[in-house]
Amino acid sequence: MKVEQIYTGCLAQGAYYIESNGEAAIIDPLREIKPYLLKAEKDGARIRYVLETHFHADFVSGHVDLAQATGAKIVYGAAAQPTFEAYLAKDGEELTVGKVTIKVLHTPGHTLESVTYLLRDEAGKDYALFTGDTLFIGDVGRPDLAAKSDLSQEELAGILFHSLRTKIMPLADDILVYPAHGAGSACGKNMSKETFDTLGNQKKTNYALRPDMTEAEFIKEVTDGLLAPPSYFPLNVQLNKQGYANIETVLNQGLQPLSPEAFEAVVNETGALVLDTRKAADFSLGHIPNAINIGLDGSFAPWVGELIPDIQQPIVFLSDAGREEEVVTRLARVGYDNTLGYLQGGMSAWQASGKETETLPSISAAEFAQCLKAGEAVVIDVRKPSEYSAEHVEGARNIPLSSLNEHLSQIPKEETVYVHCAGGYRSMVAASILKARGFHNLVDVAGGFKAIAETDVSKTAFVCPSTLG
Repeated sequence: MKVEQIYTGCLAQGAYYIESNGEAAIIDPLREIKPYLLKAEKDGARIRYVLETHFHADFVSGHVDLAQATGAKIVYGAAAQPTFEAYLAKDGEELTVGKVTIKVLHTPGHTLESVTYLLRDEAGKDYALFTGDTLFIGDVGRPDLAAKSDLSQEELAGILFHSLRTKIMPLADDILVYPAHGAGSACGKNMSKETFDTLGNQKKTNYALRPDMTEAEFIKEVTDGLLAPPSYFPLNVQLNKQGYANIETVLNQGLQPLSPEAFEAVVNETGALVLDTRKAADFSLGHIPNAINIGLDGSFAPWVGELIPDIQQPIVFLSDAGREEEVVTRLARVGYDNTLGYLQGGMSAWQASGKETETLPSISAAEFAQCLKAGEAVVIDVRKPSEYSAEHVEGARNIPLSSLNEHLSQIPKEETVYVHCAGGYRSMVAASILKARGFHNLVDVAGGFKAIAETDVSKTAFVCPSTLG
């Protein structure tokens, strides 16, 4: 028996490959299916099942393409209602993969169709539990994402409470817990950076599994402090439930090299958004007018989903040479399939063609400190409210990046505006959006609050984030 976790940091997502005696199962696969096909080929195995824990909201699964490529059977719990052919497993039903079995446990609460999969080894011993978004390491799934449910988040939290206590907590302590997500995912609140654990340790350390916890206490703690989910979540649920374009078709369309003239023509003819995926420092030095900077070396796909509300939005992009396929793939992971090509030769080609470019000033934290000493300044902190509450620059206004577009009226256009985040990634994203919206007196603070904290800039007293709320 082989069990492999395939973790994707950008999405904080875990897919799983299980192989035994020439047969394999894939749990919660990503959109690009080649890695799974290659693993099965290497092992001389046939992929028999594609097991889905639920209709994912934060990414588009590879279940449809993988089933078409291999003949594997797509499996959901009995409450799921996909529009494509799938096997809906009964609660307690066992599936055979080589010499091992996988027991389907219905565990609604995060969504109504949520299931977990209990893997039993060749000897019939419970070995691992693939919990999807029902149980995370240090947390449980948020109960407010169930698509088209008539139940409130409190009612779903109550259902989740009973799923955990009747289906998961009675299992043996030495079972390994393999969740679908880790720290950084918007599918939970307080997930650990660890990507797996024993169930016994989770019973001791996970707040939601306290043995003396009442249902009312559980509901209150699980629903407290939930931020609004990203706007693309329901759209991804719909794609996962109804199917989507083949990934190879998406790649072929998105990987069209465009000369500067063709690139400009596509933008003018289709209204395509210009997405600059380079590092913030490179964007600062020169970029295409009205381009939005969301750097590939960060939480690229989730921020695209958060900030571009229409997944059908036409997109053209520029990237560092050799990373074009990565851009299209990562866009497709969250359902942005309407990529129309990339700028061949990047900014060098654009500049060589004599086309207009713009810059966006970026200064060090030390320079920022000097600017503040010179007089009053407008400082916009685009971190999360919890980050801002813990400690911030005196007088800074908190406008989180996720809600920037709703608060443009709070930002003056005539005054110089200094924008910072925690480390410099989000601030350039925010500044690029503001510039595209007609704000021109912008200055990015490179290094963010982490660098600012090392200067003598006046800051509020630090409050441990765990005491907030």
